[in-house]
Amino acid sequence: MRNTFKIHWPEYLIEAWALAMFMISACLFTALLEHPSSPLHQAIASDFVRRGVIGLAMGLTAIGLIYSPWGKRSGAHMNPAVTWTFWRLGKIKTLDAVLYMAFQFLGGWLGVVISGLVLGSAIADPRVAFAVTVPGPAGTAIAWGAEFGISLLLMATILITSNRPSLASRTGVFAGSLIALYVLFEAPLSGMSMNPARTLGSAIPARVYDHLWIYFTAPFIGMLAAAQIYKAWDRRVFCAKLIHNSGYRCIFCGHKVEPR
Repeated sequence: MRNTFKIHWPEYLIEAWALAMFMISACLFTALLEHPSSPLHQAIASDFVRRGVIGLAMGLTAIGLIYSPWGKRSGAHMNPAVTWTFWRLGKIKTLDAVLYMAFQFLGGWLGVVISGLVLGSAIADPRVAFAVTVPGPAGTAIAWGAEFGISLLLMATILITSNRPSLASRTGVFAGSLIALYVLFEAPLSGMSMNPARTLGSAIPARVYDHLWIYFTAPFIGMLAAAQIYKAWDRRVFCAKLIHNSGYRCIFCGHKVEPR
């Protein structure tokens, strides 16, 4: 265990950094677009348009993190459900999977804490609410089903594109585009999480724990269902990275960068 941690700790820290950055972006853009005193909130009257802007920002944030040098090194999971699914597919060793998920939870929480230091009391405003994910007016059953569906579609897209040489380099674009669309169209149903670490990171400072079970079950089950469907159709799963770049080592498939 000590040897694995000693060798792979940069990847673990990158996963924490990536989700922290995603959460900082989520909190900042939510405050900019939804806080009642924000000039952007006052300038854009439509909830739908404001949500579209937030979705675009979050999609671009995800794409930037996935294609960043650090994202290419860790694989840019940023989500325990993604890591767990790749582990179930046999593409991640158990200890790496456990530590990836632990650091993702840590990063999600730190991102919201840092956002609170930047935004001050604004992050606690009911319209911002630490960017929490909670069920919409349609209720918990609809929220669970929506989380299951968007998680399944995201994981299916990752598996299909990352295992096709003609599409592999665009996996991050597909994933980021789905995130943008989900924020726009699905967020009113469940808050759009797909990610237990993202949800818990907001829930802890907001002290909103009522519906955590939705976000700790639906993403895992949805992504595993996607993997099972994919494996029944195509057994090719090359690697657990979203973007596999030869310029970066891979702790999953063993690729090593040769010294120059």
